[in-house]
Amino acid sequence: MRAPRTRQRVIRGASEQVAVQIQHYIQEEGLRPGDFLGREEDLAAEFGVSRPTLREALKLLASGNLIRASKGPGGGIFVAHTADEGMGRSLSDAIAMMLETGSVTLEELLDARLLLEVPLAGLAAYQADEESLTRLRDAVRAGAGAEDPHALATVDSEIHQAVAAAAGNRMLQALTGWVFEVVQPSVNDALHGAIVQSAIVEQHEALLAAIEKGDAPRAERAMKDHLLYLRDVLRMVREQAEA
Repeated sequence: MRAPRTRQRVIRGASEQVAVQIQHYIQEEGLRPGDFLGREEDLAAEFGVSRPTLREALKLLASGNLIRASKGPGGGIFVAHTADEGMGRSLSDAIAMMLETGSVTLEELLDARLLLEVPLAGLAAYQADEESLTRLRDAVRAGAGAEDPHALATVDSEIHQAVAAAAGNRMLQALTGWVFEVVQPSVNDALHGAIVQSAIVEQHEALLAAIEKGDAPRAERAMKDHLLYLRDVLRMVREQAEA
């Protein structure tokens, strides 16, 4: 008879394999978020495993924000996110928790943003297609017409997401998701409208011009100047609040 711990290790090992098989199945079938994956009993039969093993596999996938389960009529297992979206969601949740508990500061996250988004701007200048440029132009134009800091902050997030998408790397795009879900709202709350709107609009326009021309070094400088400006304004606001 197997010891309880040995049995648990066997079930976990089998569940990890099933989790990978389910991920492959989702990709091969082209399932998208919201698509029905199946009921628990059907999936256990489909993958030839016991219900306990399947449940462990589903827990692993759920912890990665890849699937969700619902009960009742019409319930079952549904796709929650694609693999890259699930990774981004997990990262955002972890960083949000770290920020809330004080394990990381907003200033540290802004520094990390520099390391991520500056190279992304350069990559966008190399990679951007007409569809990406149109999205970026529309966002910059909306920013120029924004009537208040809150509206400008919303547009700023769209511009940064457009740049990340224009870079054409889904992994890097997923890794920047926390910027828009965690850092941007936190920065906006901290600044309370202190951003000089004309300066932000000019920075956005400089970034767009560089990407349109395919000038990667210039795009990187424009992004760096923009993010350093945000960091400096945040520091100034906090120093004034503490004075």
